[in-house]
Amino acid sequence: MTRFAPAATPLGDSFHVYDTTLRDGAQREGISYSVNDKLAVARLLDSLGVGFIEGGWPGALPKDTEFFARAASGELPLRHAVLVAFGATRRPGVPVAEDQQVQALLDARTPAVTLVAKADRRHVERALRTDVAENEAMVADTVRHLVAEGRRVFVDAEHFFDGYAYDPDCALGVLTAAVDAGADVAVLCDTNGGWLPDRVGEVVAEVVGRTGFRVGIHCQDDTSCAVANSLAAVRSGASHVQCTANGYGERAGNADLFAVLGNLVTKMDVPALPPGRLAELSRVSHAIAEIANLVPDTHQAYVGSSAFAHKAGLHASAIKVDPELYNHLDPEVVGNRMRVLVTEMAGRSSIELKGREFGLSLAGRSEAVGRTVRRVKELEARGWSFESADASLELLLRGELNRDLDEVTSAAPVEQPFRLESYRVVLDHHADGTVVAEATVRMHVEGERVIATAEGTGPVQALDAALRKALAGRLPWVDEVELVDYKVRILTEDAVTEGGAGAVTRVLVNSTDGEREWTTVGVHGNIVEASWLALCDALVYRSTRQPVA
Repeated sequence: MTRFAPAATPLGDSFHVYDTTLRDGAQREGISYSVNDKLAVARLLDSLGVGFIEGGWPGALPKDTEFFARAASGELPLRHAVLVAFGATRRPGVPVAEDQQVQALLDARTPAVTLVAKADRRHVERALRTDVAENEAMVADTVRHLVAEGRRVFVDAEHFFDGYAYDPDCALGVLTAAVDAGADVAVLCDTNGGWLPDRVGEVVAEVVGRTGFRVGIHCQDDTSCAVANSLAAVRSGASHVQCTANGYGERAGNADLFAVLGNLVTKMDVPALPPGRLAELSRVSHAIAEIANLVPDTHQAYVGSSAFAHKAGLHASAIKVDPELYNHLDPEVVGNRMRVLVTEMAGRSSIELKGREFGLSLAGRSEAVGRTVRRVKELEARGWSFESADASLELLLRGELNRDLDEVTSAAPVEQPFRLESYRVVLDHHADGTVVAEATVRMHVEGERVIATAEGTGPVQALDAALRKALAGRLPWVDEVELVDYKVRILTEDAVTEGGAGAVTRVLVNSTDGEREWTTVGVHGNIVEASWLALCDALVYRSTRQPVA
């Protein structure tokens, strides 16, 4: 039986949040960080307040080597985090002082180093093609060498849980070799991601009890349990948790840093971040997704845009009384916000909450609210969708508020900045394959009849250009509005109410004026008309944001 020695003097830092987005997270399919990307992600993680940032594998990847060189030159000043280089132990039969990979770890000039070591006898014998004794010597020699050079060392015991189940003495022997040689933390890795929370918790508790070592946890998400496994490990004694931003990683990914942090701080009272930094969770999550060129997961726990979104009318009724009735915490704690989605499932409470969100006073306006509810249900049955088009919903609500007023009040003005007379779009297909669209609009703006013609690569672009040309100079803010995104969905007859007239087109237009973004919707059997409705709503909505002279 391998000897187990108690850990050295406890470290001053009681809990470690260790991020490996730049190394393990970068193994996700579709991610390829440039060195500038890696530096930007590291700065974001540091601003969040994580304790350790694993920057990559120097010597193995040229980009990682450059990243550490630029970090050491002063391009990455860190306020909260310690930068960590990742690498392997010395190779079998090679003296540690002669191993170029180990030297590359020293050349990275990071205060801390993480070593990966095989903790499963099968991997030792079949992958490394050596024996258990040499594997332990490889770990001990490398840790001792790095510690002698002034580095703080963590050891990732790769395949630990599978190895512990197969041969516990071998798995624990790797931990002992690491800690006896001076490693600060022995990290237990569920490398294949196949373990479940109850067994992870049992094994971590058993290892802590048998060894007295400071242990960490590193979980892959192949069973969708990486976050739960990490929390179970912490409850059982792990005080170092490894994660990646947004759960990025190979195969199904890793434990999501933001879900782990949200749970540790708000549910388990673990001081995992500096005071006041938890509110940065959503911002950092979305910024890293942008750098990775991946669409943020709208349904991601804590930080997703839908994490505190409520659609059912029953939920809205309760939230109107007390938001805590259907939220497990105040969204602002993690930098997010509550949203009420208005769909065919909406009731009066949903509209009232949405009106409050829009800044509209609905006191004593029960008839207008009722009409809005009925109108939403009617339109959604015909293919409209307002849950992603708040701007169109606000215009609809403002219109209903004005219907029964003797005069337009500042509570809900919807002054139409223009009125359409007609539009026409033609397409020219040339012999060389090019297609040119030409649109002409006839409209009335500020009492003047205006005719404008413009071209575009497609009918919608041409129509948008003609509309803007007609309004330019007359509505000065039009030039500030840009179309950011344009989405089209064809809805079959089955997607609308019985008795529908066949397929219809739903268009969502996302616009911005440089300060804010908004989304409008249009639905029609003709794609051009659906697009026109959404484009017009976008400009009408922007007009409501003009300051009153």
